[in-house]
Amino acid sequence: QVQLVESGGGLVQSGGSLRLSCAASSTIVSIYAMGWYRQAPGKQRELVALITSGGITNYADSVKGRFTISRDNAKNTVHLQMNTLRPEDTAVYYCKGVSRAYEYWGQGTQVTVSS
Repeated sequence: QVQLVESGGGLVQSGGSLRLSCAASSTIVSIYAMGWYRQAPGKQRELVALITSGGITNYADSVKGRFTISRDNAKNTVHLQMNTLRPEDTAVYYCKGVSRAYEYWGQGTQVTVSS
């Protein structure tokens, strides 16, 4: 099975940037899709960005134009570049992978945007 470990979260001022990384324990080439989700306290977990094995990306409307998801297959890593951060982006961000038979979730990394 694949283990996913997120990193790069932290505290940033409104308007600032962070880059999240999701490192997989093995190749992600065969994973159908990798995505970033986020969950704020008391709210449902929501999809932020998705990238398929073919490189097709999708973004939540709230982050379009500000966030960019990318994949580095050679390093088994997926990134989420987050620019122009807003307080409403504050949440725990989770990496997810979908393979033929399994879903994989990371433990999450906290992103806090101060106003």
